[in-house]
Amino acid sequence: MVWDWDYAWEVLPTIVVDGLRITLIATVFGSVLAYALGLVLALLRRVGNRVVSTTVWAFIEFVRSTPLLVQIFFFFFVLPSFGLKFDPLTTGIIAIGLHYSTYTAEVYRAGIEAVPVGQWEAATALSLPTRRTWTAVILPQAIPRVLPALGNYTISMLKETPLLLTIGVLDVVGVANQAGSQAFRYVEPMTIAGVLFLVLSYSASLLVRWLERRVRYSS
Repeated sequence: MVWDWDYAWEVLPTIVVDGLRITLIATVFGSVLAYALGLVLALLRRVGNRVVSTTVWAFIEFVRSTPLLVQIFFFFFVLPSFGLKFDPLTTGIIAIGLHYSTYTAEVYRAGIEAVPVGQWEAATALSLPTRRTWTAVILPQAIPRVLPALGNYTISMLKETPLLLTIGVLDVVGVANQAGSQAFRYVEPMTIAGVLFLVLSYSASLLVRWLERRVRYSS
């Protein structure tokens, strides 16, 4: 099939305006949920109660060991049976955020454990409350160390958004596929979708490299 520039320019605005908007919304909000919930899970794993820490560990391992696509289907098709029903985009954001929160939890845990023991001892010597120790001493040192790793997971979440097509969420790939099915031409729309993902992923990787340099020079 010969490349048709006229058709490519015709479908480009739709793919960018409609598809890219959904892709960015799912990636941004999914990332925010993954970062916030991942930090909560990492902190819960360090609590003194063995039941809580073991339960959180089991939850993390279970979610990490099951495919994201299965989890998307579970949230969309099974949870409504228990009275929990969300629109497709919200379901996708929750599924992506929850899935990757288990990965970011391990990243946070590694960052926390990398904080020198002397910092913990200094906080104890100053009789700092537990909350103050975490917010003023530990987390400000741990989180900058793991920002590059978190950035890499954001890129992964970006590339996972096409899975939401399975529950009717039309991201870049979904809109491109729809345009292709209407005109029976897939080369142009799918190529455009691939280029958009390439640009987004490469831009994000440049930002991650910049964060790595900042962290390296500030440490």
